[in-house]
Amino acid sequence: MKRRQSNYDKSPSIRVPVGPESVWQGWREIVARIGGDVARGAQRVSIEIYPGGFEEQVLGAFVEGLHPSHVFRTSDCWKIPQEIEAMVSSDLTNDPVFGRISRLTIEDFANPRRTAQLQEACRSAEGLTLVLGTGTALLAPEPDVLILADLARWEIQRRQRANQIGSFPTGDIHETPATKYKRAFFVDWRVADRIKQALLDRVDYLLDTNDPVAPKMTTGEAFRAGLRGALNRPFRVVPFFDPGPWGGQWMREVCDLPDGPPNYAWCFDCVPEENSLLLNMAGVNIEIPAMDLVLHRPRELLGDAPYARFGAEFPIRFDFLDTMQGSNLSLQVHPLKQYIVDHFGMAYTQDESYYLLDAAPEACVYLGLKTGVDRKAMISELRYSQEDGAPFEASNYVNRWPARKHDHFLIPAGTIHCSGANTMVLEISATPYIFTFKLWDWGRPGLDGRPRPIHLEHGTANIQWNRDTEWVRKNLLNRFEKIGEGKGWIEERTGLHELEFIETRRHWFTSLVEHDASAGVNVLNLVEGKEAIVESPSAAFEPFHVHYAETFIVPAHTGRYSVRPADGVHQCATIRAAVRTEA
Repeated sequence: MKRRQSNYDKSPSIRVPVGPESVWQGWREIVARIGGDVARGAQRVSIEIYPGGFEEQVLGAFVEGLHPSHVFRTSDCWKIPQEIEAMVSSDLTNDPVFGRISRLTIEDFANPRRTAQLQEACRSAEGLTLVLGTGTALLAPEPDVLILADLARWEIQRRQRANQIGSFPTGDIHETPATKYKRAFFVDWRVADRIKQALLDRVDYLLDTNDPVAPKMTTGEAFRAGLRGALNRPFRVVPFFDPGPWGGQWMREVCDLPDGPPNYAWCFDCVPEENSLLLNMAGVNIEIPAMDLVLHRPRELLGDAPYARFGAEFPIRFDFLDTMQGSNLSLQVHPLKQYIVDHFGMAYTQDESYYLLDAAPEACVYLGLKTGVDRKAMISELRYSQEDGAPFEASNYVNRWPARKHDHFLIPAGTIHCSGANTMVLEISATPYIFTFKLWDWGRPGLDGRPRPIHLEHGTANIQWNRDTEWVRKNLLNRFEKIGEGKGWIEERTGLHELEFIETRRHWFTSLVEHDASAGVNVLNLVEGKEAIVESPSAAFEPFHVHYAETFIVPAHTGRYSVRPADGVHQCATIRAAVRTEA
């Protein structure tokens, strides 16, 4: 089948106005630059490596190029593996998927006596001294040159799946990818981000290690200039796509994806905790985790009120769920707020919604319980299906609603739900995406051939049994309300439900529409139309072009902006999400 022409940009970047003298490519250039600092008198060089980086490769390149007199590694000061495993066990719990967000710091991993010895040896060392690893400030709090060797989380996951890395700091590379991801999500990334947040203002260089064969480096000043520049304009994170047992074919065509995988199930198109940013410096793309921006400038990015509520976390998530020519998602429910606080240490939960970018004529969404269901019978049948593999007849218990393009289904936490086959969902939700309690997965294995975990105890503890047919019809289906209209545009409130902290608005327009992000960060997707242009009324940023199905972020610091069709003729539509501000 011949594909339609796609203009979806899979590698969006932010141009940073610096010259080529601020960027180095390849180990030879990178090490030579640091060698110049050494020649000018630098004697302590620290390389802070984000967990998942290929530490031996970095060490080899710098030792070969710099010939240091001394090398100190943070890996030499860790507690023994048994102590570390015992320490993190309460955060990881016995659950195969879920844990608690760790409050550990890098100091908790270090053997105090050994660390003190190494710190003293490092302090008294003469000549060029190289300090390398995660937590270099344990050994050298004030280096002459500080390099942050950064790494995108999606690349970390690729390395986990390829058995190239284990968990920090002493994990087995042959553990399952799911085990390594769980450890990273609940422990490793939390510890490493606390280190990173303290360093972002003072790193001398940012080393992009996503491509181990072709690393890139820029100055700390240029790196921070890129982060500041992102606050003054709309931008996109780098989307990534992944197959799944229920995945479809819509994204392959519309987003112009390779033919290799059997399907594409997921796309994270705005999950800063997982996505990257590309900073284009003199034609060279430096890839950094989008979380660097969240950690470095959370107030300017989020706005005063969202920052006061969420701190250095990005609370809004946009992603794609593609079941076109695929199959149903798992039947699932998300935890209530108190439950996620008590069990997992999260401050807020995953309220969400499904906005339909596309749907086949027979498509449906499962949402809410049928009126009068027998709770005990449903739980009993779910247990029987899990234990004996017998099919669970979801339609006997869960409402099956017709789904059409541009429908919007609201899904506050505690509501049982599932997108059916042949739908293309733009999922708009709060960020803690990992906390999905599967109740039934239609008897299918994952792509690895193994059964996917089912979470009946968690799930049935959170189902809100009063959310039945009538309640769902009244509260969760297409709650469109026209709240504004002007020449060539209409604004509609579309949700989310009053129980949820995200507010969504849809705009249909054939001419310019004005927006304002001053009260809090805006996240938008072009849900109709080939291309639109985002502009500043004061020309504070260059016109920003967005294409069909692309998600973009407008920081609170940007303030006022407008969106109009690129051709000035055909109708476009955006859906916009922001943290709810009204009472």
